Amino acid sequence: MKSAAGLAYRESGPADGPVALLVHGYPESSWMWAPLLDALADAGWRGVAPDLAGYGDSPPAPPGTWQRHVESLERFVAELGLAPVALVVHDWGGLIGLRWACDHPGAARALVISDTGFFPDGRWHGLADALRTPGTGEEFVDGMTREGFAAGLRAMATGMDDTALDEYFKAFGDEPRRRGQLELYRSGEFAELAAYEGRLAALGVPALILWGSEDPFAPVAGAHRFAKELPGAELVVLDGVGHFVFDDAPRAANDAVVKFLRRLDA
Repeated sequence: MKSAAGLAYRESGPADGPVALLVHGYPESSWMWAPLLDALADAGWRGVAPDLAGYGDSPPAPPGTWQRHVESLERFVAELGLAPVALVVHDWGGLIGLRWACDHPGAARALVISDTGFFPDGRWHGLADALRTPGTGEEFVDGMTREGFAAGLRAMATGMDDTALDEYFKAFGDEPRRRGQLELYRSGEFAELAAYEGRLAALGVPALILWGSEDPFAPVAGAHRFAKELPGAELVVLDGVGHFVFDDAPRAANDAVVKFLRRLDA
């Protein structure tokens, strides 16, 4: 894999094509975007998908806080000269990537927002609460086995194969990576997003809201809220799909993204 600004990344498509920046969530890596990268290349887009620090093939960069990840993404985009981009985010990739987009008006020409949150009144789900709790979080990350990890993810996304699970389990590969997970979840509060209220809509860019109807971590009500707050946003809800939409329903998810992006250049 290539590397820029300390982050490993996958890339596809023509070097001179319009750029889609794909930012993964927890506990995944750029591997989640592999099928979408292929689809983007077929559509004439350049897809760029970094591994966030401490995930996939990117080394950890302590402390692995929310703010540090935003700053890391900023350096990555700047070093590669990617902007303006169509920003595609999932899970923590949204909390990181949407902050970056709001902090750099004009850097994102379009948004694809999937199964994430960006609201100051948001609530942490059960797993997040566990990771945020001293002692409980350490027990979770230090006691995680490949078998337990696979069983947990496959219960939510039957489409995940062994290669994907091996890639995602890299987040538990050593002590700094495991600590980074805790630093991420413990480093911020949803209330901090009050400073971003209205700023996402103020970007004034086309948006696709793509969600799984059965997401237990970021309930589908969040999708409807994004669609309401972003004027003209397109909403696609995949019935019967959970949180990991790009792993569990890759064809439907990727088709929705590519269809949306094609219209940008129509």
